[in-house]
Amino acid sequence: MEMSRTASSTHVAKRTKVRYAILLLIFLITTFNYADRATLSITGSAMRTEFALDAVRMGYIFSAFSWAYVLSQLPAGWLLDRFGARRVYAASIFFWSLFTLLQSSIGLLGSAGAAITALFVLRFAMGAAESPAFPANAKVVASWFPTDERGTASAIFNSAQYFAAVIFTPLMAWLTHAFGWHMVYVVMGVLGLLLAVTWLKVMKNPADHPRVSRAELEYIEQGGGVVSGHRKARPDDIGKAGGWFLIRQLLSNRMLLGVYLAQYCINVLTYFFLTWFPIYLVQARGMTILHAGLVASLPAICGFSGGVLGGILSDGLIRRGHSLTIARKVPIVGGMLLSVCIIGCNYVSTDWVVVALMSLAFFGKGIGALGWAVVADTSPREALGLSGAIFNMFGNVAGIVTPIVIGYLVATTGSFNGALVFVGANALLTVFSYLVIVKDIKRVELRPN
Repeated sequence: MEMSRTASSTHVAKRTKVRYAILLLIFLITTFNYADRATLSITGSAMRTEFALDAVRMGYIFSAFSWAYVLSQLPAGWLLDRFGARRVYAASIFFWSLFTLLQSSIGLLGSAGAAITALFVLRFAMGAAESPAFPANAKVVASWFPTDERGTASAIFNSAQYFAAVIFTPLMAWLTHAFGWHMVYVVMGVLGLLLAVTWLKVMKNPADHPRVSRAELEYIEQGGGVVSGHRKARPDDIGKAGGWFLIRQLLSNRMLLGVYLAQYCINVLTYFFLTWFPIYLVQARGMTILHAGLVASLPAICGFSGGVLGGILSDGLIRRGHSLTIARKVPIVGGMLLSVCIIGCNYVSTDWVVVALMSLAFFGKGIGALGWAVVADTSPREALGLSGAIFNMFGNVAGIVTPIVIGYLVATTGSFNGALVFVGANALLTVFSYLVIVKDIKRVELRPN
């Protein structure tokens, strides 16, 4: 009997690691999220030929996703704080996958003009559907991870953008080469619909999850995790939950404004990679679409490695006793300085040197991409979804600006040189933002209304 009680107490005291399974799930979902965004960059060369698209119109079609994505951030944040990540994220995955699937059929509309219009509309709708994804990720990480693990967790889900390129860029390039561009949208759409069902079955808040032990729950909560996950803001905290009172407080905070500006600049690099990079390899470097798809995976591998390393480095600095400010800023500033080497591609002609510089730039960008960890560290506990949505809205304005600016630069100069300078300059602006605008990194406390 005594042995039985001892074994039982040992089982209760054992700290489970369910949070890592949840992290794996949001990593996989974010991989699909970025792969679906990148479908057009892979199929773009074939579609430009079929529908006679010039660089400027292609730039606008690339930007369609981000127009809706940015405009939908505040409603998405409100929905997350109102209904929780589980239900809102499931709907998000379902609809963005459906709109991806529908893009396979635009060629059936009969005319190039109708097909181009339908493509723009579907990319716009897909952007709206994906808008809750990253605020939901930040909300889940804030719920499931203590502060000294949050940098690594955020870096891992954020590095899914590179993992998507490693896995899906060659796959989508092969599908385009072997079966035509339509098949890319069919495969990605169907897989995404299956993922929505998986999310609903697996995801729960830490306090409600049947596999989480009391020891793990206490470890998360004592370390700063919001274990109840979905918790409505109290009226006496923010006036009206998700209202303009809270938004004004967040937008008037100097630290957060610096973080928002930096995320915009970091995302300039992200959207260059998601939109024009494969086309750059085909048009400026003379590669085939199949070769470009394989080559594009090399910088992605470096970006993924840098992303994970940046999170580990940041959390390691916290464990060694450094302040949160130092722990987050050192990888961000160092990584973005390294990313400036992308401009060097303008001065070399050998393909392997270009790929090496791109790989180094995206390795640096990966190390510096800790913005979502900063959001989880600084957002008011009562409105994690809305705070993350504002951050994501500012950051993804780059998804509107970058493809259009690059489209005009390529169209007017006939070269990608100006585009690479534009990307590198934004890496430097990220450094300025964190060193000059952002002061101490700390959680924002709400003022009474």
